[in-house]
Amino acid sequence: MRFGRQDRPLIAVTTSSRSGWRVFPLVAFNLWLAGGRGVRWGTGRSADIDGVDGLIIGGGDDISPDLYGMQLVTSARLDPARDALERRLVEAAIARGKPVLGICRGAQMLNVALGGTLDQDAYGTYTASKRVWTVLPRKAVTVLPGTRLAQIAGPRPMRVNALHSQAVARLGEHLEVAARDRGGMIQAVERRRDPFALGVQWHPEHLFYARRQRAIFAALVAAASAMRGARGQWKAVDRFLEQAGLD
Repeated sequence: MRFGRQDRPLIAVTTSSRSGWRVFPLVAFNLWLAGGRGVRWGTGRSADIDGVDGLIIGGGDDISPDLYGMQLVTSARLDPARDALERRLVEAAIARGKPVLGICRGAQMLNVALGGTLDQDAYGTYTASKRVWTVLPRKAVTVLPGTRLAQIAGPRPMRVNALHSQAVARLGEHLEVAARDRGGMIQAVERRRDPFALGVQWHPEHLFYARRQRAIFAALVAAASAMRGARGQWKAVDRFLEQAGLD
C-alpha cells in the first residue's frame, strides 16, 4: 500500500502525558511503514475525531473502575482525565464509523467504552497465566481460529510482550474474543462488523521487526483508507490481505 504524504490516512494516537514522548514515535513509525501517518493526542491537546481517519488508543496507566461501575480493589496508578478523553474518543469514533485499534490499555478502553468491564487483578484471577513484564516477546498467545485477528496476523500461536495487570472481563457490545493466553486470560478482542475495531493486550509497536505485528497496523491503515472512500472497512482489509499475501 503506497500513498503520498498527504494521501496517507491520518491516525490519531492517544498517549500518556508521562511516557508519550517515547511511545508515540514508535507507533508513528509503525503507521508510516503501513502507509499511514500519526498525530499525537492526549489530555491538554486538541482532539477532534472528525479531523482524522482512524484512532489508536495507546498503552499506559490502569483504567479507573469508576468507568465500568466497580470499586478499586487493587493498588493502581490512575489517570481520570485520560480515561474520560479516551472513552469519549472511542464512542465518537464508533459512532462516526472510524476504525479503532486499542493497544494494551487501549484494548481495555475499547471494551469499557462499549459497555464491558475489566478484571482489575487479572493475574490473581488467571493464576495459570504466565506473568511477565517486558517489551520482549516472552508471552505465548493463542489466536482463536476463525477470527479477524487470525486473518490479519495468521492463526499460529504467537509470542508477544506484556505490560499489564488488568484484562478484559465481560465483553463490550459487539466485541468477541480473538486471542487468549495459556491460562485463559483474554489477550485480544475484535468487532466483526464495520467499523473496524481491534484491541490487543500486548504492544505490537515494540515488535515492528515481526511481520505479523506490522500486519495489525497495516489492517488499521487499510480500514482507515476505506473509511475515507466510504467503502466497507473489513472488506478492504480482506482485499489488502489477499494482495499482500498476509491472510
